[in-house]
Amino acid sequence: MKDYYLAIDLGASGGRHILGCVEDEKLILQEVYRFNNAPVKKDNSLLWGTGLIYDEIIAGLKACSQWIKEKQSGGTLRSVGTLRSVGIDTWGVDYVLLDKDGKLIWPVFAYRDSRTEAFLNTSMSFEDRYRITGIANQPFNTIYQLLADKASGRLDKAERMLQLPEYFSQVLTGNLPGKQYSEYTMASTTALLDARKKVWAEEIFDKLGIPLKLMKPVREPPYEIGCLYEELQDDVGMNTNVVMVASHDTASAVATVKKDSLYISSGTWSLLGVTGDPVLSDEAREAGYTNEGAHNGSIRFLKNIMGLWVIQSVRHELNDAYSFAELENMAREAEKTAPKDWTIDINLPQFLAPESMIAEIKNEYLRLGKKVPESPAELAFSVYTSLAQCYKTAIDDLEKITGKKYPSISIIGGGSKDAYLNTLTAKYTGKTVFAGPAEATAVGNILLQMQAAGDPAVKDGFDALVERSFDIREF
Repeated sequence: MKDYYLAIDLGASGGRHILGCVEDEKLILQEVYRFNNAPVKKDNSLLWGTGLIYDEIIAGLKACSQWIKEKQSGGTLRSVGTLRSVGIDTWGVDYVLLDKDGKLIWPVFAYRDSRTEAFLNTSMSFEDRYRITGIANQPFNTIYQLLADKASGRLDKAERMLQLPEYFSQVLTGNLPGKQYSEYTMASTTALLDARKKVWAEEIFDKLGIPLKLMKPVREPPYEIGCLYEELQDDVGMNTNVVMVASHDTASAVATVKKDSLYISSGTWSLLGVTGDPVLSDEAREAGYTNEGAHNGSIRFLKNIMGLWVIQSVRHELNDAYSFAELENMAREAEKTAPKDWTIDINLPQFLAPESMIAEIKNEYLRLGKKVPESPAELAFSVYTSLAQCYKTAIDDLEKITGKKYPSISIIGGGSKDAYLNTLTAKYTGKTVFAGPAEATAVGNILLQMQAAGDPAVKDGFDALVERSFDIREF
């Protein structure tokens, strides 16, 4: 009998429940539930339907319980056992506010909402804040969201701020507001954490008038916070422990990468960086690099690049008439007749949440005096090559800042399956690309649950198990 571990991987466009179990010295994954997720627009604001997300989490737990029971009754797998634990990861920066009774203060804003725009210039300069937090200046940063909440009066009735994976995890245990911690990797995305000391930066709270009482002591993952509350156990048909993993999805994903390796966590966003010590220099700040927490208490020194969000948006504007594989093949054909150096900076602010991604792409080519991509094939090629060029620029900056050269790149996450982008990345950067695992976030989530449980399969670390379990492609 072996233990199962359940990763609930919540993304900004969808969520998955993925079971993991070690069998024949390999980590075997089984997706048991999937659902769509997206912010909703209401009264000119972008909001998260946390109730709907929670309902999907529960539906996935029920599907997991049913899957395990069917395997137990059938006896088809040697690894059939019980669910040892569950861990939740999400995107960064977003949060809920709770009142003194532990009740949610509505609404819950999505990070692409424009409400922060009026609060980007604060009484404490970005330069001074970066020397403490090392967090790059992005309009969606938690610090700006909280300043917007302060101005609107929402903070006046708030007693606690919980980031989304903390909130959903605590709801599963029935422990709101209760005794809580702030999980380190998520706390690091707020632009309010001291990157060196790994505690809340009180100086920033004081200068900006954000109440420190909203926060909880910071704790490094993984750690258990309880089990499913009694009524929920009856509802889903099982009980299990709830573990705080590295609950920022990229932090979980990077747990699958060897230490000191250059990586790109490729998905809606592309997160490019290395793991090590914080880098809080002016050079790092000017290059747009950020310092976020990693699963082992170290820092992910990385840059946010717009990622596959751009091609997803283009595809949607084309009425989803083409699959991603078709767009990739069309881009390969367009490459044969494309002008040289036909790239733009795909990481510019106008590509964050435009009304029309295609229009913004064309406008940027017009601004630069370059040939404007017109056909779907040309648009796809322009996006893919522009992404590869962004990777090259970011790596050049990183190597200059750190004084280190990296011969290869590990591309992890769903984007690692995009062979054309992997090929372009190798071509533009001049580095060997290793692609996989595609389910890196879920894998890292599960590995950290195994660590919390003292599972012997990870007693010597994660690297050997990952190498045995997944096919890594070389480009």
